[in-house]
Amino acid sequence: MGTHVIEAGFPVNSEAEFEAVRDIASSTSTTTCGLARVVDDDIEAALDSGVEMVHTFVSTSDVQIEDSMHATREDVVQRAVESVERITEAGATCMFSPMDATRTDEAFLIDVIEAVSEAGTDWINIPDTCGVATPNRFRMMIEKVCAHTDARVDVHTHDDFGLATANALSGIEAGADQAQVSVNSIGERAGNAAYEEFVMAVESVYQCDTGIDTTRIMELSELVEEKSSIETPGNKPVVGDNAFSHESGIHAAGVIENSDTFEPGVMTPEMVGATRRLVMGKHTGTHSVRERLEERGYVPTDDEVRTVTRRVKDYGAEKRRITVEDLERFAKEAGVERQREEVQI
Repeated sequence: MGTHVIEAGFPVNSEAEFEAVRDIASSTSTTTCGLARVVDDDIEAALDSGVEMVHTFVSTSDVQIEDSMHATREDVVQRAVESVERITEAGATCMFSPMDATRTDEAFLIDVIEAVSEAGTDWINIPDTCGVATPNRFRMMIEKVCAHTDARVDVHTHDDFGLATANALSGIEAGADQAQVSVNSIGERAGNAAYEEFVMAVESVYQCDTGIDTTRIMELSELVEEKSSIETPGNKPVVGDNAFSHESGIHAAGVIENSDTFEPGVMTPEMVGATRRLVMGKHTGTHSVRERLEERGYVPTDDEVRTVTRRVKDYGAEKRRITVEDLERFAKEAGVERQREEVQI
């Protein structure tokens, strides 16, 4: 699809994960990345897996330094610099992350960034590890980071307050070159910025070319849903079953006339490999019912459309799912005739 980097896993985690990262790295021309703490064994495992990029990280917030790492700020800086130097000496692309950046003392954060920049890191990733950033605050943070490094800047946002994609976009607006995203938002706790949301926002709202083949987004989403066994909610933006579905009579009538009336306009279902659907329920109107009946070969009168629509509304009000078979049953009960097929002899 043209995805720029695949962060394939944490090679030191287990033999199985090492083999998975190694296999991914050897099976694609896309840049692959391995994750590593600022620990020698982690970095060596990542380098041995054959990835082109190593993403090394260390906690920088005081709460994580003291209660998770049981270390000091001085330890953090030293380990960060040594890890960056080891990765760059090996000839791999280096990405460094100050973990929990959005809860880190700002002056210390800048100290760390300047130290790893001087050590030669290629990328600095700013993670909102606990999902506490807001778009405006995150934008200001990325602007400050960009002003203190010559490395390229990447952002990694979590969705604890539903702000992950908005924060990632704010980071790009502030000067970041790249965002870490995940298909269907899958990630720790409430997940990460969604691949599909971020790509389509950049493509459609910002009108910028990502280089991604967006027509395969639905295919990718369904594949990840199947392999992960994590169900995608129906109201999930871009890839949910309801993303391009219309039930309300006003909405359905509008999209039948012109899809731009009740869809974003700059994003169509075809752009992401999806299809538009007119679904039936208690809010369904006559335009949608007529459309669905005619699709099934019926030739309803206005009175018959109103009769069938009333049956659809009543059935939907009982929280029942209305199928094509239900619609045909309502049509038959209302005496709606089908179009006669012409036979050529």
